[in-house]
Amino acid sequence: MDPYINKIQRINTIKSAFAELSSQIEITPKLKEIVDFTIQAHEGQFRKSGEPYAVHPLLVACITAHFSAEEPIVAAALLHDVVEDTQYPLEVVKKRWGEDISYIVDGLTKIDEIRESELVSSDSDKKIVTSALTFRKLLVASIDDPRVLVVKLCDRLHNMLTLSALPPKKQFRIAEETLVVYVPIAHRLGISTIKNELEDLAFFYIYPDEYKKIDDFMKENQQTIQIGFNEFISSTKMLLEKNGYDESKVKIFSRVKHHYSIYMKIQRKGVTIDEILDLMAIRILVNKEIDCYKVLGHIHLEYKPLISRFKDYVATPKENGYQTIHSTVFFNSKIHEVQIRTFEMHKVAEYGIAAHWKYKSGIKHSPNLNWLKSLEYTNENVEEFYTEAKEDLYSEDMVIYSPRGDTFTLPRSATAYDYAYMIHTDVGNKAVDCYINKVRKPLLTELKSSDIVSINTTDHNIPRCSWIHMVRTNRAKKQIKLLCTQRDKEINEYSGRNILNTIFEKYKTYIVADHKIENVYKIPLLLDYLKHTKKMIEKKIQENMNFVERFKLIPKKLKEYKFENILIYSNYSINSVSFEHCCHPKIGDDIVAFKEGNKAIIHHKMCDKAYKKIKAEKEMLFCKWVENELYQYKMVVSLQNTKGELAKLLTYMSQYEGYILSVSYGREQHSYIQYSDIEFEIDKKNRDEVRKIIEKKAKVIEFFSKKDAYNKN
Repeated sequence: MDPYINKIQRINTIKSAFAELSSQIEITPKLKEIVDFTIQAHEGQFRKSGEPYAVHPLLVACITAHFSAEEPIVAAALLHDVVEDTQYPLEVVKKRWGEDISYIVDGLTKIDEIRESELVSSDSDKKIVTSALTFRKLLVASIDDPRVLVVKLCDRLHNMLTLSALPPKKQFRIAEETLVVYVPIAHRLGISTIKNELEDLAFFYIYPDEYKKIDDFMKENQQTIQIGFNEFISSTKMLLEKNGYDESKVKIFSRVKHHYSIYMKIQRKGVTIDEILDLMAIRILVNKEIDCYKVLGHIHLEYKPLISRFKDYVATPKENGYQTIHSTVFFNSKIHEVQIRTFEMHKVAEYGIAAHWKYKSGIKHSPNLNWLKSLEYTNENVEEFYTEAKEDLYSEDMVIYSPRGDTFTLPRSATAYDYAYMIHTDVGNKAVDCYINKVRKPLLTELKSSDIVSINTTDHNIPRCSWIHMVRTNRAKKQIKLLCTQRDKEINEYSGRNILNTIFEKYKTYIVADHKIENVYKIPLLLDYLKHTKKMIEKKIQENMNFVERFKLIPKKLKEYKFENILIYSNYSINSVSFEHCCHPKIGDDIVAFKEGNKAIIHHKMCDKAYKKIKAEKEMLFCKWVENELYQYKMVVSLQNTKGELAKLLTYMSQYEGYILSVSYGREQHSYIQYSDIEFEIDKKNRDEVRKIIEKKAKVIEFFSKKDAYNKN
């Protein structure tokens, strides 16, 4: 734990809390007045731990002052619970201490954080919705002033430091919310100290056994690891002194990887803790940016570098403002990680956005806060909002270059198609393929950091609706969805007109030109609406026709034609259905049908070839899939260990139109029987009925519906 945070955790009286605050920031008359008001406002209130409630806002102010000694932020930290938990309204704060402080307090109050007693159980379906609501309120309330986020993070950090006073279930719920709501925000604001502390505190309560294993390992091995690093640090100090670096102007110290970071690396890499190479790293702080590269040169010339683990975030900072050179070198047959940054970069890395308030000058690279305003999503689905926002906030970044040398920050595993949309929406919509490091590649090729990528485009938009789950960035997903929604609406509109024109083509070539049809887009989607529209047009036509004309020219009724999985509705005779090879529509895909003589030609709805036909006003038919619901089952059967027994069972099942999904045979062998796992689907819902069918031909050991199995999980 950070030494200062550890110190805060031990403070539990108003007197000692005020003393600590005085050591962090000058107590002006205005600030002293606010401290006294806070203590008086919370008088008689106590926390679960038994300490006076005023200790909490005082310590939140201490943590806030540690990261930002700007008076309005510290004042807001002191007052953050006054409006919500005492009799004093916001107007009192505004009248006594000004608009700036009241503005931050108002933002904190608007968040209306979900109280501990209202947190739903961890296994509830409402868990994600609850976290998402908190998340949205937190961000929306902070859009115009990120200082609100900093205070809220300090508030949550102190709550986590005192979580031991609550019952275990509440500890787990609050820790879980901290990990999924607050940690991503601290990460994006670049405040690594708060992020790391929140992660470790949440980790302690959510996965206590895993935390203990890592903690025990670190305690048992830290001395051995540290001795090895001390040798490396000494060697590096001598190296730099030999090359003219004054010890007073260069600082070298070791950094220990925090517990949750170790745990996540174990999970991602599938390794054990003693296989992790960077449990510790040395940090070298220098005065100027150019010195970062000079020091790197000396280290690489002295120790053999592991080039695959080299990263330069000085030339290409992360979006949260982080700048450091990362390298890994060999020393005494061991691998050591080296991080090189300036003193200024170190401030930004530790304090993030708050460094700009704590240190009034000398901070060049600030976190990019455009993401905050972009989180005003129009998406009303709160779960989708949460998923999208969290993906935007908490992803490992990589830097991609354009051929001109422009840099673009993308999340790890992003594709060239993501990059196309990062350049511009039109580039993504019209992208055809790409060149990665001058080699032509498909758009879904996964990029690697430092790739140079160019995108080839065409002159028209290309919807790729099936790619929405293959891209990584929220921006690409949103634009694909928007483009496909627009194309879908356009196709429905044209298809509706084409279907009507086909029905009435014996009467008139282009019937829709003479009749105003409302909601024509519904015609290819709803059979009843098509029939209703057909009747309305017929009625209008009949008003100006005699009996003979009606008999000859009015179209026949729509007739249903069924072909395996496809239903066609037409007033013409349809003899067959065929699927076009250009798009290979599968069962359940959105489809369209074209009339070619007495045949129906089926295309995927988003097929480019079909789109051209639709725009060219080719004859079209109403089509839909046959709604035959299939139910999946899994069973273990025992069969006689003789040739052909499994084949006999499968042949028997085919009589009931059972579709085999998978077969595993001979997992256990005996002299007279073998066992077989079989997964299949069939159009029978009653599990007992299906089991009885199987038992006529084989001995059933286990039998269950796949749906039941999923529900149990």
